[in-house]
Amino acid sequence: MQDEPKKPDIDIMAENDMTIPNELPLLPVRDIVVFPFMILPLFVGRTSSIKAVEEAIEKDKLIMLAAQKDQTVENPKSDEIYNVGTVAMIMRMLKLPDGRIKILIQGVGKADIIEYTEKENFYKVKIELIKTQTTEDNIPDKELPLEIEALMRNVKEQSENILSLRGVLSSDIMAILNSINVPGRLADLVASNLRLKTPESQLILETADDVERLKLVNEHLRKELEVSTMQAKIQSVAKEEIGKTQRDYFLREQMRAIKKELGDFDERSEEIDEYKEKISKARMPKDVEQETKKHLARFEQMHPDAAEASMLRTYIEWLVELPWSKSTRDKLDIKEAKNVLDEDHYNLKKVKDRILEYLAVRKLNKKMKGPILCFVGPPGVGKTSLGRSIAKAMGRKFIRISLGGLRDEAEIRGHRRTYIGALPGRIIQSIKQAESNNPVFMMDEIDKIGNDFRGDPASALLEVLDPEQNNSFSDHYLNLPFDLSKVMFITTANHTDTIPSALLDRMEIIEISGYTDEEKLKIANRYLNPRQIKENGLKKNMIDISDQTILKIINQYTFEAGLRNLEREIGTICRKIAKKIAEGEKPPFKITKANLHKYLGIPSQFPEEELESDLIGVSTGLAWTQAGGDILRIEACIMPGKGNLTITGQLGDVMRESAQAALSYARTLSEDYNIPDDYFEEVDIHIHVPAGAIPKDGPSAGVTMTTALISAITSRPVRRDLAMTGEITLRGRVMPIGGLKEKSLAALRAKIKTIIVPSQNKKDIEEVPKIVKKKLEIITAETMKEILKEALLEPIKPLRKIGKSSKKSKTKKSEK
Repeated sequence: MQDEPKKPDIDIMAENDMTIPNELPLLPVRDIVVFPFMILPLFVGRTSSIKAVEEAIEKDKLIMLAAQKDQTVENPKSDEIYNVGTVAMIMRMLKLPDGRIKILIQGVGKADIIEYTEKENFYKVKIELIKTQTTEDNIPDKELPLEIEALMRNVKEQSENILSLRGVLSSDIMAILNSINVPGRLADLVASNLRLKTPESQLILETADDVERLKLVNEHLRKELEVSTMQAKIQSVAKEEIGKTQRDYFLREQMRAIKKELGDFDERSEEIDEYKEKISKARMPKDVEQETKKHLARFEQMHPDAAEASMLRTYIEWLVELPWSKSTRDKLDIKEAKNVLDEDHYNLKKVKDRILEYLAVRKLNKKMKGPILCFVGPPGVGKTSLGRSIAKAMGRKFIRISLGGLRDEAEIRGHRRTYIGALPGRIIQSIKQAESNNPVFMMDEIDKIGNDFRGDPASALLEVLDPEQNNSFSDHYLNLPFDLSKVMFITTANHTDTIPSALLDRMEIIEISGYTDEEKLKIANRYLNPRQIKENGLKKNMIDISDQTILKIINQYTFEAGLRNLEREIGTICRKIAKKIAEGEKPPFKITKANLHKYLGIPSQFPEEELESDLIGVSTGLAWTQAGGDILRIEACIMPGKGNLTITGQLGDVMRESAQAALSYARTLSEDYNIPDDYFEEVDIHIHVPAGAIPKDGPSAGVTMTTALISAITSRPVRRDLAMTGEITLRGRVMPIGGLKEKSLAALRAKIKTIIVPSQNKKDIEEVPKIVKKKLEIITAETMKEILKEALLEPIKPLRKIGKSSKKSKTKKSEK
């Protein structure tokens, strides 16, 4: 039952001679069944319902109320409305500011709907009144059969018990119940106040016989009494359990009030209570929660002005604000994640496949630990932005820290609380900032971490980036374990040479190589141009940059594997156009190869000039730099001397050793090329690598130096359309190298037709773009002799005779 039954209006009940027309406007009602003599307010918001109410107000204020069978239907049809309802009188109407109307109605009598007629978006219905004993006068001295009287008493007693259990029983309510002597009237009053579902209430309304209707109500009352009794019992048990807690709470409140009256009240107790509430909401692990409460108890006993109190307050705030159990829900829709990654980045198939694989496994295994990925590639290829896209695709928070130049271990693990101003390390700080314990955590420039007397940050990262250990990462400041196993760590690096081997072993390396000119062109058209046009306040129809113009920018104004300088140059063009528009010139502006210099000036980069002919002692090598691939012209020169080797071009130690190995191997080929035994003792050899201002190092130029050296010694030209790369051993074996994709791209840009690579790099040829493999012939070689056979042409002049044998011939000629 509801808290208080609604009192019937005696005047309306006595009006037996009220004329009710046989056709009335219909108002379908939801979630309620209206009984005769029931008074209640209704909020009307549907257009059809408002029109029905207005129709009733204009005539006799009578309206037919019938319940909907399905409460979710907005505009019910005739077959979706119960046929038995209640004729009601609209006693009052009020129009609300939001367009709805509020009406106060009172049920007059039950009626059966005979026919529906649709009138201007609402129904008019023909009705037939259902006459029951409820329409008769409520005569107190009318005798009733004993069975009916007993049933009515039972209904009243059960109603009294229910109201008593709910604590809303009053003498007025009992007076209303005891004043009703008609079974049907009592059944309608009690049923209208019971918390029944619409079908159950409708069944009571449709029951014509008053006694049967009262029996149905009595049965519902019995069930409700059982539920109310059980509810009261449960509440009593719960009250006993929380009685002590409430008693303590009331005592504390009384103590607080007493202190306030005495003038001893401060905000200290409020602060303590606030921390206790935060601890309960933080859902910490049990050991962490116990430790936090222990420190809070210490803090509560301290004087507010104590030096340690301030430190302890900061420590407790860190503990309660960390997301110990707060996680974001992963988006495991593989197709949606793929669309997000494709939308933000072009190509990068290997990286995208790895992320989608992780999501697929995560979908099958909810407890999977987060992977530790390391994106390795030159600057500007999109490593950092890729991490942001991964977080977006997975629906996770994204945080990023830069490790470049980091030298203090405390930056990772934090400082101990004994130090003044101590704070947690950047790992815990970032987790708190993300407000989630499973973000995508990107660590940029992991290859540029320092190592000196202040500590070794790389060693501190060993625990963070180890899936077997990071589930209990201990920050020096917290001195409590924090679970990092749900975090997806992504690190970035330009190369792996400077990363400690122990740290490198913990990460899954994914190489992101530079882009081809064609890829840069597509990325510029798809991403860079629209972004720069928008950022500089332009519109798409104001500027037209042709593909050939973009390719010229790529080749003559930038020298990079990534896209930063390309976007910068496009931004420069957009700014200059914005300036022209601001000065009054009218768009559109067409940027071509011919007028590009007006916007960007003279080209700053020039590709390596193509050799005009096959030269002796000049071979073409392939190199890899942080800016991508490049070609090297290595020159060798032979001159009379005393067997000295000169190496120039600002070469590193590894490259110098490669030159020594090349010379040693060349001496072993004396018989193959008819070189005198004392030849190398009577000549000086000079090996030079142009672009002397640029430092160079690495072993992959070994075969190129050897080829240039043999060419100079034997006077055999080297093919100008051929380039090579590979490390050489003293036995003439060709060892594998890295960066084959970048090197092949550099060869294509330099109009090289053929490249020779080590046989062990066959697997890397698959990563070379198809367009490059179509335009470039790639030959594999296991030994240096195979390379010389491909690279050297027939000699154009005889071998210059230098050595003791040549001196003897000169002496004989002088004697003659």
